[in-house]
Formats: sequence, structure tokens, C-alpha cells
Amino acid sequence: MENNVFDLDHLPKTYFSMALPVVMGMVVSLVYNLADTYFIAQTMNTALVAGVSICSPIFTTLMAFGNIYGQGGSSLISRLLGKQDTNGIRHVSSFCFYVAIVTGIVIGALMVVFQTPLLHLIGAQEDTIEYARQYYVVLAVSAPIVILSFIHSNLLRCEGMATQSMVASVTGTIINIILDPIFISVFGWGAFGAAVATVIGYIFNVLICLFFVLKKSKFLSVVVSEWKVGMAEVKDILGVGIPAALTNLMQSLCIVVLNIFLVKYGSERVAAMGIVLKINMISQLILVGFAFGGVPLYGYLYGAQLKDKLNELIKFCLLFLGGLSLAFTAVMFIGAEGMMKIFLDTGKIVEYGTVMLRWQVLGTVFGAVVLELSVLFQASGQAFPALVMSLSRQGILFVVILIILVQIFGYTGLIVSQFVADVVSAGLGLVLYYKTMVQK
Repeated sequence: MENNVFDLDHLPKTYFSMALPVVMGMVVSLVYNLADTYFIAQTMNTALVAGVSICSPIFTTLMAFGNIYGQGGSSLISRLLGKQDTNGIRHVSSFCFYVAIVTGIVIGALMVVFQTPLLHLIGAQEDTIEYARQYYVVLAVSAPIVILSFIHSNLLRCEGMATQSMVASVTGTIINIILDPIFISVFGWGAFGAAVATVIGYIFNVLICLFFVLKKSKFLSVVVSEWKVGMAEVKDILGVGIPAALTNLMQSLCIVVLNIFLVKYGSERVAAMGIVLKINMISQLILVGFAFGGVPLYGYLYGAQLKDKLNELIKFCLLFLGGLSLAFTAVMFIGAEGMMKIFLDTGKIVEYGTVMLRWQVLGTVFGAVVLELSVLFQASGQAFPALVMSLSRQGILFVVILIILVQIFGYTGLIVSQFVADVVSAGLGLVLYYKTMVQK
């Protein structure tokens, strides 16, 4: 096995070569989300739009299961790569591939059997349930493909093939965007067409990733006989993967809780917050891309016990993400009103949203610190700190802070809660970093 998997003499350059494709993938994902919403909205069928929107938590759940094995597996493989354990990498990668398929089959079957109660649970009503069902059934049948799409897209990056992972993601997204208007409007398939277009995009993603694994990868495996791993490896994958999955689920939960508290202040404020979260998502996705871009390097350096190099990379990434988030904060704070008007130029909504957006972006620097420490804990296999971080700034800690501040300050407490959660979570993360990685 080669010792020079990564160029460790030029860490910033190596980091950017890993991170930029991830960021590009995040940007493409954002474009897809906006385009998908646009094409569905062009049907002018409110019930159809609502029916498809209702299925959003289903996607989040499938994504969460994919991340258990995708991010949990990539963390372990990065460390095995640092230890030069080729045999271990082959077994772990094969295990993640096949267990993802089995998990998808089980979840898909459960979704089909319990489709009606689950559709009601996620909010389907009499006027939307048939549209939601059309979308939902396609997702249920395709659950193994959707979950599988998160496996090799993560594992390829461990081996330095971030660009190849991005190619698969971008290709799948472009195919989805092309097929959306054809299936939804030209063929008149509506919600069913939107789901089919999405799944075909995921199929291309999976096939392209599989091609790179079979033709380009030196270490990853999909050989059936190599899928068995020990309980220690399973525990390691789940210990990192479950907190990563919880992060996805907690984000959805927090939006639901926030809207529950916000609704009593009027629909205009709910609408304003919805727009604010979309605007803020632009900067957040870019920061997430840069943070996750360092995961293979973190795991490799940690596994190889190159502590000085690891500390050098951590300092560089914290400074870079800190500077980038400060730039985002300045631009979005100053331009908050103009950004709100781009989406919806309505007096009260712009007024409410401008204040909300400014409070949201004030915590961007602290949020960047939380992101950086979260991926560091995941990459180094620190299961407990990773779990704490996943439940902090957009999890249980946020909900607790939200409840307390609303009780004390009412509406003002509600809109400042994310900023306070960002500050507290960053402080908590730094304490955990010191306890687990500096003192160790």
C-alpha cells in the first residue's frame, strides 16, 4: 500500500483539492432543490405541491440511514488508510455497501406495508394524500437506491477521489433536473413523475460511483465474500454514523418546533422565517462542504498518528472557515433586506425577515466552529463528542434554549434562539475538543 495517499507536505492545497468538489456538490444540490420546487410549482396545483412537500421528511429519513454507513464507514476507512490496513478497508467498504442495500429493502418494505398511517403521520390530508402517495410509493420501492447513493459518494472521498464523487453527484442531479419538466408537465405524471425523475438521478449517481470503485479505486471493495466485519468495526461505524444521521433528523425536528412556536405570531412571520432559512441555507451548505472536505484528511492523519500535521490542519481549517463565515455574516447582515425582497417583496414579510436573517447570520462564525469540530470528532472516531455535537446547535440543546428564551422574552427570544444555541454549542465543542484531543 502506498504511503503517499495524500500530499502531506502541502496540507492547505491537499485540503482544498478534497473540499472544493464537496462544496461544488453542495451548490449543485442547492440548485436542484430550487429547480425541483420551481417545476413542481409550475403545475399551479396547490394540492400537488403540498403533497410532494409533505414527503420531505421521508427523504430526510432515507438520507439519515445512508449517512449511518456512508459517514460512519468513511470515518473508519480514513483511519484504516492512515494505519495502512488494506484488508480492513476492503471488508469495511464491502460491509457498508451490502448492509445499505439490506437496510433499504427492509425500510422500503415497511414503508409499503404501513404507507397509509405513515402518510397521515407526516401530514397528508384528504386533498393531498393521493399526490403524496404517488410520490411516497416511488420512494418506498426505491429506498435501497436512495440509501445506497450515500455510501460510495462518501467512501470515494476517503481515497482522495473527491472529484469523482462530485462527478457522480452532479451527473445525477443534472439528469434529475432535465427529467423533471418532461415527466411532470410534458408526460403529465405530476407527483409520480417528480419522484421517478429523482430516483433515476440517484440510479445514475450509484452506477457512476460503482464504476469508479471497480475501475479506479485501489482499496475499496464490493466483493460479497469480503462483507463480513467484526463487532468492533460495526460498533465503530454505528458510533460515528448514528450521530451523523441524527444531525439530519434533528435539523428537520428543529424547523418543526420553530414553526410551532412561531405560528401563534401570525402566518407572515412563519413565511418570513421560511424564506430566511432558505437564504441562510446558501452559506450553510458552502460551510458544510468545506468542513466535510477535511474528513478524509482528518481520519488519515489521526489513524497514522501524525499529531503535528493534524493540529496544523485543524488550525488552518478553523482560520479559513472562521474568515469565510465572517465574510458571509457581513454580506448577509448588510444585504438582509435586499435578499428578502428577491424572494418576496411584501412589506411586513420583508420587515420581519430582515430582523430574523440578521440574528441568524450573527451566529455563523460559531456555527462554523461547531461544524468543524463535529466532522473532526466523526473522522477521528470520537463517538460521544460527535453525538453531543449532533444534538447541540440544531438539536435538543437548541430546543431547550428556544423554550427558555420564549418563556422569558417572547417573540424576541424566539428569533435570537439560534444565535444563542450557536454560541453555547461552539463553547461546548471547544471544551470537548480540549478534553478528548488536546489532553489525551
